[in-house]
Amino acid sequence: MPSRPAPRVVAVVVAYNRRDLLSEVLSALAAQTSRLASVVVVDNASTDDSADVARAAAPLVDLVRLDRNTGGAGGFAAGMATALVDGRPDWLWLMDDDTVPSTTALAELLAAVDGTDLVVAGSRVEWFDGTEHPMNTPRPKPFATARERRVAGARGNVPIRSTSFVSMLVRADVVREIGLPIADYFIWNDDFEYSTRALRGRRGVHVPSSVVVHKTRVLGSTDADPGHRFYYEVRNKLWMFRRSRSLAPWEKVLYGGSSVLRWVRTVIRSHDRATLADGWRRGWRDGTRFRPRPNAVALAGLGRASEAVAAVEGS
Repeated sequence: MPSRPAPRVVAVVVAYNRRDLLSEVLSALAAQTSRLASVVVVDNASTDDSADVARAAAPLVDLVRLDRNTGGAGGFAAGMATALVDGRPDWLWLMDDDTVPSTTALAELLAAVDGTDLVVAGSRVEWFDGTEHPMNTPRPKPFATARERRVAGARGNVPIRSTSFVSMLVRADVVREIGLPIADYFIWNDDFEYSTRALRGRRGVHVPSSVVVHKTRVLGSTDADPGHRFYYEVRNKLWMFRRSRSLAPWEKVLYGGSSVLRWVRTVIRSHDRATLADGWRRGWRDGTRFRPRPNAVALAGLGRASEAVAAVEGS
């Protein structure tokens, strides 16, 4: 029998002012043992020469340059829409410009989903020293069936309920069905909301054999004294628990309680509680009084990216 054609994978990389890391990421993507169809690089209005680095990687790279910084959330929404419209992918592979995949990272993800009904697969995310990065730890799936655990475990994998945008493989038809990440989240919890949205009623796995290095400046979780970014943590979690359908009601109670405990730990450990208090007040105000705008509004005026978002979400 003839072999099945290899799935068509388009990587989406969101870049902002890290031209050296972006160059390293693009080199690593070009060296994958499983060939990529293309790489969409979204330059989030960088002030360095990140765009030139992306252009130099043509023809593999398709550069989408935005006139304003839309954050990771907006960047992934714009990049995924562009990939769907122009790249005809079977799968999208998502990562930031500080995520350096090992040469077999994509091959291991594809092996994990091959011949299954899985719609999401996430890599093991390490820091420079090989330590598993706490910022990108996936959430195991609560109450996964014995069969789910057995089937995943036979391949060395773990059923998950969420994963991060630091090397997330997601099936393109599911993206078309559920829509794009919510651009107004800007940063933080955009991947939590999106991955749980994709996985509600569907299945995904964590793939430890697929390894990427997340080259953050420090090794730590997001609750390690976030400073002014605490605003986004509070606002976006409230938006997620109040507005999103990514979680079942009982999950909102479970993860809501977990978030409150995290906030308490963050405050206790902080050396700048005044900044966190301000972030909490503003986050609570905006998270309860407002709602995220539709992507067509949040990403308006961005040319090709705006057109792609409208095409995907029917706006």
